[in-house]
Amino acid sequence: MSEEETRVASPFAAMATAWTSFAENAVKGATAANRAAFAAFAPGVESSKLDTEETTATDEDEIVEPSVSSVTYEHADWTFERTVERAADITVGDTVVFSKHLSEDDVRAFAAASGDTNRLHLDDEFAATTRFGGRIAHGTLVSGLVSAALARLPGLTIYLSQELTFEAPVGIGDRVTATVEVLEDLGNGQYRLSTVIEDDDDERVVVDGEAVVLIDDLPE
Repeated sequence: MSEEETRVASPFAAMATAWTSFAENAVKGATAANRAAFAAFAPGVESSKLDTEETTATDEDEIVEPSVSSVTYEHADWTFERTVERAADITVGDTVVFSKHLSEDDVRAFAAASGDTNRLHLDDEFAATTRFGGRIAHGTLVSGLVSAALARLPGLTIYLSQELTFEAPVGIGDRVTATVEVLEDLGNGQYRLSTVIEDDDDERVVVDGEAVVLIDDLPE
């Protein structure tokens, strides 16, 4: 997994980010997971309505109002910064930085959503016998933080392509940070970006790559 590369070469690749939304929004228990999935596909539902059902969620799982109009809601644990506020003003050098913990619930929800139930991610005893010495987060789950950062660019961001190299594993419970930076304005609303993810706990780059995106204005 450390040297794996993946490419997405179709404008329809935006559909592939659906799993990321699920993984980002996973919360404790089956009921909470259903609430997250419902929110992802029903953006008109107010976040306050999602909190009416009983849950054992921690403060990190608390659903809060979105800080930007390009996302439906956020969690209290998530943080992000960006250097530009309008799609029309995006230029080379602009960045978005997004951070969150990759929790046990995130890993198990992603395994269920994707079908990747590799024992390396779910079975403590098995994972302890591998080169990693314990369970690690799915590489694709980790790379999903790039999509989370892209969603916080101003405007409506659509994936056109993504190239990634997995540099190192991420432990379950680690806090990870995705940074996307505009490298080139390709014209017609398209941009080439660097996409880097760091494990804040281990202080190292775990994913490196580049993406091309199309940025439309948000619908009124």
